[in-house]
Amino acid sequence: MEKIKSQKELYMKLLPALRTKKHELDADKMKFVKEIDIWNYNKIYNWKDAQGLTLASMVDNILNTPNALYADYKIEQIKKSDENENN
Repeated sequence: MEKIKSQKELYMKLLPALRTKKHELDADKMKFVKEIDIWNYNKIYNWKDAQGLTLASMVDNILNTPNALYADYKIEQIKKSDENENN
């Protein structure tokens, strides 16, 4: 099995799954959630302390996380950004 050498390389390998989930979110009227938001959500909540991750398990995380969780995450990020701008 080939080793992934960088986070950018991993992102590129997961891009088809990220795009698939983005299309699903768009269909659910959540166009404000971007591929990078899906990536960041999973980095924080699914992969941060995980051990023995495989590409398959990461794709599974991306595709099977409920759309509402991605939307909630993005809304929280927007709120934090707005708060930082106002301080």
